[in-house]
Amino acid sequence: MKRIFHIGVGNFFRAHQAAFTQGLAGWEIVGASLRSPHMAKMLASQGGSYTLAVKDRSGTKFQKIDVLKDVLVAPQNPDAVLQMIAEPAIAIVTITVTENGYCLAPDGTLDLSHDEVAQDLATGTAVTLPALLARGLERRWLAKAGPITVMSCDNLPENGRKLAAAVTAFAKATGMELAAFSPDFVRFPNAMVDRITPATTDALRQEVAEQTGWVDAAPVETEAFAEWVIEDRFAGPRPAWESAGAQFVSEVAPFEMRKLRMLNGAHSYLAYAGQLAGHTYVHEAIADQALRADVQALFEAAQATLPPASAQDAVAYGQSLLTRFENPGLKHALAQIAMDGSLKIPIRWGGLIGTNAGEAVMCKGLAAWVIWVWGVIQNGDTLADPAAERIAKICAAADDAAAAAVPLLDLIASGIDRPDLGRMVQETVRRAL
Repeated sequence: MKRIFHIGVGNFFRAHQAAFTQGLAGWEIVGASLRSPHMAKMLASQGGSYTLAVKDRSGTKFQKIDVLKDVLVAPQNPDAVLQMIAEPAIAIVTITVTENGYCLAPDGTLDLSHDEVAQDLATGTAVTLPALLARGLERRWLAKAGPITVMSCDNLPENGRKLAAAVTAFAKATGMELAAFSPDFVRFPNAMVDRITPATTDALRQEVAEQTGWVDAAPVETEAFAEWVIEDRFAGPRPAWESAGAQFVSEVAPFEMRKLRMLNGAHSYLAYAGQLAGHTYVHEAIADQALRADVQALFEAAQATLPPASAQDAVAYGQSLLTRFENPGLKHALAQIAMDGSLKIPIRWGGLIGTNAGEAVMCKGLAAWVIWVWGVIQNGDTLADPAAERIAKICAAADDAAAAAVPLLDLIASGIDRPDLGRMVQETVRRAL
């Protein structure tokens, strides 16, 4: 039996990679949490099994997922996590830790000054993802356990390349044997993943219990649509994910760009503008005709920036996104999407900000983000963002949201060649207030 070791056992993994692997002969998954033991405890009480509730306009279908055999908790037993990477039965490591988990600087390289990265370098620990992978891969290489594939499944452009660079940079900084990170031993294919997956609620738990008779502590709800585009570059064996609908290609970037700029870009726009308009969920926000028009303008701007491989069906893709956003079965909270905006916005909107076609809608989007974070800080609420302290300081030093616009844009717009962007967004904020 071959195994996949998955880092980050949140809802998206359980609705996507685990669902794709369910039922494929000869494969099972062991998971690990980098932070909280909460999910591991719930899944352990159920033998790793859980319910996947797939919702669309026709209703809900319930599927039991039992491919996940165990979940480790890194803070409780870090050596066990490192040893799992070194196990010969592990052929693939997959990862969903969100953009924040890679500890990258604005230029996409490993941030060696990151507090936890610096701690890992100084103390020999493996708290961060780059440290964990580097130390685990070195252990595997020393154990002669065979080649391995490490695959990011997070919303980062060129996620495999960036992950490889971050892990190698950490290894170099610690003086590790770099043969352990060569393509002959480990490969980092790029991948694009897509499936809308809201947070689990007590209402979902109750629904699962009523409809299936199983009191499931950790069910997941998702949509019927699922997409996985994978660079066909593995160091060893892999599951036949194509039989479950995955697509193997030589170049992921065109699909990745389309998804990030259209689906994720529109989601972030709705997250901020939608909450300001009084909406709670995506399906409510997309029913707002003013917001819907803005999303369609965003789609058109994004389509103009795409390479031929993904531009040819971008109009149809945009229409399918509107249908997916309208799904009333999914209670996809705008507040959930709004998290970590300082990291997500440059990735999702950066390619549109510098274009004439995207200028108007991006100014509105950035203004919505400024007004939204200003409101969160002024209300004394917790801002779920890695730059929360810096954002709070900027807001505290400004008289109003318009005054905070330029320094806030400086915080997130690194690398965007629009020196007038802050002024443009500031004017948009003033008009909106």
